[in-house]
Amino acid sequence: MAVILVGLNLRMGIASASPLFHDLQELMGYGTFVASLLPTIPVLCFAVAGAATSTVLRRTGLEFGIALSLLMLAAGLALRVADSTWALLGGTVVGMCGLAVCNVAMPSFIRQYHGNRAASMTAAYTTTMSIGATLASSISVPLAAKAGSPTTALALWAIPAFMALLVFIPLAFSSKQATVSPGAHVSPWALLATRKGLLFTTVFGIQSLLVYTVVSWLPHILISRGLEPVAAGLMLGIVQGVSILAVLAVLWMASKPGLQRAAFVLTASCSVLGFTALLFLPVELSLLTSLLIGLGFGVFPLVMLMLSRSGGSAEETTALSTVAQSVGYLIAAIGPFALGIMQGALGSWTTGLVIILACAVVQLLFCYKLGGLRQDHESRHLVEVDAASEKGQA
Repeated sequence: MAVILVGLNLRMGIASASPLFHDLQELMGYGTFVASLLPTIPVLCFAVAGAATSTVLRRTGLEFGIALSLLMLAAGLALRVADSTWALLGGTVVGMCGLAVCNVAMPSFIRQYHGNRAASMTAAYTTTMSIGATLASSISVPLAAKAGSPTTALALWAIPAFMALLVFIPLAFSSKQATVSPGAHVSPWALLATRKGLLFTTVFGIQSLLVYTVVSWLPHILISRGLEPVAAGLMLGIVQGVSILAVLAVLWMASKPGLQRAAFVLTASCSVLGFTALLFLPVELSLLTSLLIGLGFGVFPLVMLMLSRSGGSAEETTALSTVAQSVGYLIAAIGPFALGIMQGALGSWTTGLVIILACAVVQLLFCYKLGGLRQDHESRHLVEVDAASEKGQA
C-alpha cells in the first residue's frame, strides 16, 4: 500500500500543472523567462535535492526520510493556492524537493522490503505513477474551470499527498530496519568513474529530458497549433495512460531471459518515432503522436527496475540511484528550459523539437548498451552480457 500511494503522488504535482501553464501565465502576467523556468524547477530540484538524499537518509533512516519528503510535497502543493508568481514558484520548489527524495529512496525501499519481488513491485510503483499523472493531466483543465481558478486546482493535489503521508507515518515511526548506519555509507560520486554509473546516469538523464519536455510543453505546443486546451490536456493524459501499458509490457519482457535489451530498444524506438511524428505530422494526428510518445515512456520503469537490482546492498542501490538521478535530472533540466527559451526567441517550436528528436536517437543507442547488463546472482552486481550470450538465453 505504501509503495502504491507514494507512486500515485510522484507525478501528480507536475502533470497537473502543465495543461494550466497557458492560463497561469495569462492570470499572473509573467514573461518568457518565468514561463520557461516553471517547468524546469521540478528537474532542477530533483537534481539538487536528489544529490543530498543519501546524506538525508543516513541521518533520518529510509522510512522517516520518505515521510518527511511527503510532508514537503503536500505543503508545497498547498502553497500554490495563492494567486502569486512567487507562491507558485516557491510552492513548486518545496514540493519538488520532497519528490526528489522519494525518487531516489523508492528503489532502495523496494529492495529493502520487496527484494524478491522487485519486478512486480517496480511495475506497481511505476504503473501507479503513470495513473496519477494520467488523472492529473486529463482533469486539470476541467478542475480549474470548476474551481474558478487554476491556482486552486493546483493546490487541490495536496490532498492525495497528505493521504499518502498519513499512511506512511506509522511505518516511519515503527520500523528501524532500513536505517543506514554510518559505517555502511557508499559514496555515490565515485560511481561516476565507473562504466555502469555512466551508463545509468546518461540513460536516466536523456529519458528524463524527453519525458519532462513532453510533460511541460506538449499541451502548449498543441494549443499553439490550433488544438483546444481541453483536448491538448487530454492528449497529455493519453501519453501518460499509454505509458501504463508500456510499463507492464517492458517489465514483463525484462523479466524474461534474453529480452531485457529488446525491451529497452523497443520502447526507445517508439520514442524516436513519437518525436518524429510530433515534428512532422499535422495536429489532427496528435492521437498517433501521443500514443507513440507514451510507449516511449517505458524507458523509465526499465531503468528503475535495474536500479533496484543493482549493487550488493540497499546502500549501494541508494548510491547508484542518487548519482543517476541527481546528475541525470541536471541533464534533464536543459530540455524544458531550452525549448521554452527557443520558442520565445524564434517564435517556433521546430528548432527545439529537432534537437529533442536527436536526443531520442542518442537515447536509443545508450539503451542498447544498458540493456546488455545482467545481475550476477552470486554477487548481485550488474555485469555485461554480450549479444551472442543474450541470444542463447532467449
